[in-house]
Amino acid sequence: MGDFPELDKELTILKSAVENTNEAFVTINENHKVLFFNRAAEKVFGYSRDEVIGYDLDVIMSPGCSQDHRRAVEGYRKTRALRRTGHGTEILATRKGGETFPAHISFSVSEVHGKLYFTGIVRDLTETKVLQERILKSQRLSDLGQFVAEITHEIKNPLMMIGGFSYQLIQKTEDPQTLKKLHIITNEVERLETLLKELGAFYHSKPLSLDKLDINALLRDVYLLVKDDCRKKKIRIENHPADRPLFVNGDRAKLEQVFLNLVKNSIESIEDGGELTIRSRLKDNQVIITVTDDGCGIPADDREKIFSPFYTTKSEGSGLGLSISKRIVEDHEGSTFTLKSEEGRGTEFTITMPLLPDGIILKGT
Repeated sequence: MGDFPELDKELTILKSAVENTNEAFVTINENHKVLFFNRAAEKVFGYSRDEVIGYDLDVIMSPGCSQDHRRAVEGYRKTRALRRTGHGTEILATRKGGETFPAHISFSVSEVHGKLYFTGIVRDLTETKVLQERILKSQRLSDLGQFVAEITHEIKNPLMMIGGFSYQLIQKTEDPQTLKKLHIITNEVERLETLLKELGAFYHSKPLSLDKLDINALLRDVYLLVKDDCRKKKIRIENHPADRPLFVNGDRAKLEQVFLNLVKNSIESIEDGGELTIRSRLKDNQVIITVTDDGCGIPADDREKIFSPFYTTKSEGSGLGLSISKRIVEDHEGSTFTLKSEEGRGTEFTITMPLLPDGIILKGT
C-alpha cells in the first residue's frame, strides 16, 4: 500500500472519520468474525475492542439477534441480496452487563477480492426515546389541561350557585335534620371547589415566577403558619435552619405551597402527638430541605404510587397534592424531590435545590 501515498492518505482520513463518529461501527467478515469496532461501539456496547475484535460477533449479540444475523449473512452469500441494506430498523440491543437498550441499526455490505464484509451502524436511542416520551407526555398534559379547563368552567358556576343557596337556607332553617343535611351539602361543595382548583393547578400550571430567595426565611414563615395547629394537636414541631442564608432561584409562592403541603401531610400522619422537624442544610453547593415526622409512615405497596395523580392513602383528599408538589420542585432547574418512609416509623421528604453563588443578583431582589 506504500506505493499509493494518496490512497493511504484517503484511507487514513476515512478510518479517522469512522473512528470518531458518534455512531457505533461494527464490521465482520462472512464467517461472523469482528474486524472493526470503533470507539462509539465500545461506549454503546460496553466492551473494549480487545474483547471483540477477532472474535465471533456473538460476543455482543443476544442469541435471538445472532440467529437472525447469521441467517441474513448466509442468505446474502447465496442470493447477493441483503434485505436491510441501506434501510434502518429498530432493535433491542444488549450491553455487556446484560442491560437492554433501544437502538437503530443499518447495514452495508462490501466485496473485496471476492470476500464479503458486513458493517452494522448502530445508534443508541435511549435518550431519544426518553425525549420522545417527554414530548408525548407534555402534549397529553396540554390536551388534558384544555379539557379540564373547559369542564371546570362548566362545573364551577352551578357549583357556586348550589353553595350559595345552601348558605342562604342555613341562615333561615331551624330544623336540626335539615341543617345537618345543608351542612353536608356545603361541605361537599367546598370539597369539590378545592378539587377543581387542584385540577387546574395540576393540568394547567402557570410558569414559575423565579426570584432570589432565602430558603431559611421561607421555612421560618411556614413554621410560624403551622405552629399553632401543631400545638393544638400536641405535635412538637421544630425548625432547624442552616447557620447561614441559603439563597436559591425559586418561585416563593409555589415553594411555600409545597412546604405547607408536606407539613400538612406530616401533621395528618401523626395520630397521638409526635414530632415533626423542618431542617435545611448545605452540602456540595446543594440546598437540602427535609420535612421529617414520626407518624404512621407509608406502606411499601403505596410508596411507588404515592406521586401518581389521584392516588391517595387518605380517606379524604384528591390525591393531587404530592403530584403537584413534585412537579413544582422539578420545574425548578436542577432540583429533586424524594421521600423515604417506613410503615409505623414515619416519613422523610427531601428536596434539593442548587445554591445560588454569592453575589448573584436576580430580577426583583
